[in-house]
Amino acid sequence: MIPVLGSAGGSGRSTTAGLLAAAFSSFGPSVVLDTAPRLASPWPHWCAEPGAGLLSVPPDRPVTRQQIQQAASRCRTPEGHIWQVLTDHQSWGSAPLALPTDPAAWHQLAAGGGWQSVVADTPHAMAQDIIAARCAGRSGQTSSWCSLPFAIPVLSAAATGPGVQALQVAVKAAVAEGLPLGRSVVALTSTGEGRPPAPVRAAATMLQSHAFAVVSVPYDPHICTHGMSDSHRVRPKTLAAGHDLARAVLASAHAAWGDPLPAAPVPAPLSFDAHVAPEKVPA
Repeated sequence: MIPVLGSAGGSGRSTTAGLLAAAFSSFGPSVVLDTAPRLASPWPHWCAEPGAGLLSVPPDRPVTRQQIQQAASRCRTPEGHIWQVLTDHQSWGSAPLALPTDPAAWHQLAAGGGWQSVVADTPHAMAQDIIAARCAGRSGQTSSWCSLPFAIPVLSAAATGPGVQALQVAVKAAVAEGLPLGRSVVALTSTGEGRPPAPVRAAATMLQSHAFAVVSVPYDPHICTHGMSDSHRVRPKTLAAGHDLARAVLASAHAAWGDPLPAAPVPAPLSFDAHVAPEKVPA
């Protein structure tokens, strides 16, 4: 489970999520969970082969693996590997779809779909979520994502002065909250050609003592203009950075839980034969 977390808007979360899913598709079935509302998400426009969408997965009754797979969109890597995206494909004028807020519900959906690598593209601001949850005495989104089975958080930030400053605040909040920062991977996404500015290089050095690995994602004109749509046109060095992120995630997982990884616990599916009260059904 790979939740991609960002400290602020424009941190490159969706790009990082797409690169990770593309890289992991060479190991086995992989998927991006688009947890953002449709009108705030780029994924409905990025998918090469749209699926039936999240609306086709009913929240109040059991679904089959085939239904979940049919709901997922398909994207292809230059090597021909397929990775998938679970997003909302309704038209822009349709009523917003009520998405689950509990990461455990997304985990249950991904387990039902049978994917081996699950990348969650999260929309919330990491530091804000941690502080708000702590002040309210509850578990926040960040903490819930990090507590899922075999979760390796990926912290995404723009490779700019403001971007790394926001990331440093998020790291301080994560350390204060006792989150598993030591097994996290940091992705610094460049916003232009050339060498990163001095504050970014200094921040990357500082972060190496807190995170498992720090990976730089180079600037890519295609992603800047078109995002992850037509992902086969992404530069080879950008795809290579995605593979570097994937290798860092795997190395962190193996360091934490051993190699090979033990089987992850799978949420119990709802039975077609069981009577389930509507209020008991996961969102």
